[in-house]
Amino acid sequence: MLQDERFERILGKLRKSGSVKVTSLAKELNISESTIRRDINELDGQGMLKKVFGGAVAIKSGITFGETDVAQRTLINVEEKDRIARYAASLIKDDDFVYIDAGTTTERMIDYLEKKNVTYVTNGITHAKKLIQKGFSAYMIGGLLRPSTEAVVGEEAVETVQKYNFTKCFMGTNGIDMELGFTTPDISEAAIKRVVMKRAYRTYILADHTKFGVITPVSFAELNDAHIITDRIDEKQYCKNTQIVEVLE
Repeated sequence: MLQDERFERILGKLRKSGSVKVTSLAKELNISESTIRRDINELDGQGMLKKVFGGAVAIKSGITFGETDVAQRTLINVEEKDRIARYAASLIKDDDFVYIDAGTTTERMIDYLEKKNVTYVTNGITHAKKLIQKGFSAYMIGGLLRPSTEAVVGEEAVETVQKYNFTKCFMGTNGIDMELGFTTPDISEAAIKRVVMKRAYRTYILADHTKFGVITPVSFAELNDAHIITDRIDEKQYCKNTQIVEVLE
């Protein structure tokens, strides 16, 4: 296959899905990964795409490297997050052993929790405080505290969750992409999310509609690794890769 033809195939896939992986392209085009990487590097140099770790994203895509703090995120899409949180809380049953990830949408879950015969584990400072104030049995993971997200992360936190077996975990994400999956800006937060999901029987990602099509620097799971709870999904192709619940009201 000529280089110009490869370029067109790569750019065509980007126009369709917004992102591509080197491994997927190599398999689809029956070309070595090193060749695909060279093509991506050249297209990146031409300003035709944005090279990211493991692949590329369209220039028009929602890739972002910044991160707002908790106070700012609390004020965004309040109604949507509330609907998502209420539905997520209804999924918790007696005798569950639940992990609640740090994050503004997961925090709202606590307002709707009713089952008392449940044990909760969290890495969110605010989450732990709210859980005990409501009289729930809650464990706080130890480790390094990230001020911007008020989440506990780091090696100690990862080691702690590796000994647990959760019936359900409820996770936050900064971005959801067809190719790159669930992403977050911070390596240490990605690490604990990844381990928790592996230790859970069922994983739910809580994300409002603005998270779809957004890519942040670190992928922590594939789309089919979790069910998604959202207020709405405009791009229905995501539904082909995992189960998505839309909480419309």
